Amino acid sequence: MASADDVNRNRQEVRRLIAGIDDELASTLLRGAVDLHVHSGPSTMPRQLDHMEAAEEAAAAGMRGLLFKDHHYSVAPVIPMMERLFGDRGLSMFSGLVLNNSTGGLNPFVVDAQLKMGAKLIWMPTAQAANHIRSAHRKTRLASNVQLRHSPALTPLDAYGNILDEVKQILDMIAEFDAILSSGHLHVWEIWKLFDEARARGVKRLLVNHPMYGLHFTPDDVRELAQLGALIEQSAGLYVDSRFNTYTPEEFKEHILAAGVAHSSIGSDLGQVDNPTPVEGMRQAIKLCLALGFNETEVRTMVADNPAKLVGLPT
Repeated sequence: MASADDVNRNRQEVRRLIAGIDDELASTLLRGAVDLHVHSGPSTMPRQLDHMEAAEEAAAAGMRGLLFKDHHYSVAPVIPMMERLFGDRGLSMFSGLVLNNSTGGLNPFVVDAQLKMGAKLIWMPTAQAANHIRSAHRKTRLASNVQLRHSPALTPLDAYGNILDEVKQILDMIAEFDAILSSGHLHVWEIWKLFDEARARGVKRLLVNHPMYGLHFTPDDVRELAQLGALIEQSAGLYVDSRFNTYTPEEFKEHILAAGVAHSSIGSDLGQVDNPTPVEGMRQAIKLCLALGFNETEVRTMVADNPAKLVGLPT
């Protein structure tokens, strides 16, 4: 985990690098972007903007799509109401279900209902995943929500390392609805087992969120899962001028190149108080990519084309 001094140095370096990038160019590349990792509110954790405000900001910036994520409930049933207000502004909106204890855990019945209400993405456990709880014990990786009751640590595997029967049912439903499966905050060993089973059961859309942060990936893991068809999402909040900054700009580039631009996306993972907004985080990430030598086509591939393809928007 980066020390406070490291974080400050990283943030200063980010500010220095992005200062030299033209604002209009960044705004041009932001138009049409799709952010699949928006943490707006209401939530059990403090948020600086609600879902409506996040949509308003994204629409004003000309973005094409947002996917709302909360660790403890699904925004999917609210999307049709939001579409009435923003549907004429070219903004597509999505959400899904995180399989934490607070939403029913690894429960096929809850997944069935949410998919039938329009959920586009099913995340494996995050804040209540066994890997998350172990990693957060010493506050070295992955934020914990101390406001909620302690709950059992979740894993998709049994004691022998086999996929649980209820998880197999969930994977079958994801395949049936052609929804997205995210690895959540599982350990990389669990993710390999899960994605192998998912692919065998016909799941086509696979997503890994922030693989180098708390999930114990190596660059080889990232490369091999990307080659198997998973989209590898980097969280802007870990790299830009954010209180969650953990890595240097050079590490940002290395993490992208481990998967390759063709298999990478960038989501903000923002919406928390005292952080950039999701739109501002995406704008900073675009500027940082340009400063690190990625060309405009490569940036647009990561912030627009690849995430759009994953959620089924025409590219």
